[in-house]
Amino acid sequence: MSSTVRLREVGSTYGGLTGKTKADFGRGDARFVTFLEVINSTRLSGRALEQVQVKKGERQNSVKRGDVLFNGSSETPEEVALSAVVDFDPNISTFLNSFCFGFRLRPDAAVDSTYLAYFFRSTAGRSLVSSLAQGATRYNIAKTKFLDVELALPSIERQREIVEWLKDADDLIATLERLIAKKHAIKQGMMQQLLTGRTRLPGFTGEWADIRLGDHVSYVKTVALSRAQLDTKSPLKYLHYGDIHTRSSVILDGASEEMPRASAKLAARAGLLQCGDLVFADASEDPAGVGKSVEIVSTPNTGVVPGLHTIAARFDKSVLADGFKAYLQFIPSFRDQLLRLAAGTKVLATTRSYISSITLILPGVAEQKAIAEALHDSEREIEALRVRLSKAQSMKTGMMQQLLTGRTRLPVEAAL
Repeated sequence: MSSTVRLREVGSTYGGLTGKTKADFGRGDARFVTFLEVINSTRLSGRALEQVQVKKGERQNSVKRGDVLFNGSSETPEEVALSAVVDFDPNISTFLNSFCFGFRLRPDAAVDSTYLAYFFRSTAGRSLVSSLAQGATRYNIAKTKFLDVELALPSIERQREIVEWLKDADDLIATLERLIAKKHAIKQGMMQQLLTGRTRLPGFTGEWADIRLGDHVSYVKTVALSRAQLDTKSPLKYLHYGDIHTRSSVILDGASEEMPRASAKLAARAGLLQCGDLVFADASEDPAGVGKSVEIVSTPNTGVVPGLHTIAARFDKSVLADGFKAYLQFIPSFRDQLLRLAAGTKVLATTRSYISSITLILPGVAEQKAIAEALHDSEREIEALRVRLSKAQSMKTGMMQQLLTGRTRLPVEAAL
């Protein structure tokens, strides 16, 4: 059975730290929940608290298990009053940052605090509080208006059941995130070992040779089109430098991936990419982005053209194997040489001549292929986990939309 309550009928709000200066933070015996933790987490574990000095006798509001914390302001109304429940017992004095406020249920309230935290992260909860946000460049929510919010709540028993189902979904997501991080660290270790020759794959003992990239490369002509010059009806695909920077994969399947479309008339000035071509983004504001590239593994019949701020390199396949070229960007000596040459202050630029001047010590083509396959296997494993993670996140979102609005009463097992 459901009931309707106003928040002020079941609890009260309190403010965050007051009267603090910069000198009070990063020291002291007390701890506080940060603004980012409230924004990013539904359930607070207490593992990311930061230090603050709170002197004896100060009148500050301490945080307790079961409190629901909210950010009081944001740049958009949709992100005001995101909720996070204190899901731990503070074993030392713990407070709340000054940009957030807390909500504490009364002991006799038939409301589960974790249910509230999930609810205010759901579509229904967000629509309730975002409509209360006020401001122009920055939006705020008044605690008095927040306390007037009216909720239709299921029974406390039902609330706790829903919480357990959503916790299970959270635990699955957290497990997958940890596994992805672990697999990614393993892949990074593999690259550091295999791409430098510190570790050799079984069956390979041959000497590595010095190779100057410029002796084995030609360049494909690029064309600089603005976004306004793209043609959504064109069958010709267009590879933009921004699409390289935002990718997590080192390979690009031009035949199957969605890409911007280039006007055939304007793009006729460029060369068409082929399988095995390595396309670099020629500029980056971040040193980590210098040399960022993708290797083309397939192209549609109509073709793909390299676009604005890209360098399309076509290497001799008898010297650099398909698949292995994608990992040149992770070879330490490649990055070091390119960073030394990269020009600019705010933006670091890469050029064809810079790439051509790089000298690397590389294995033979057969060993390159074996290294590339080992690294691709690792990437495919990570990508499969990312797909599972995306499905788990979508499942949780669907559960929240259904269970927190009363649209369905099915147990979580029926949804899996």
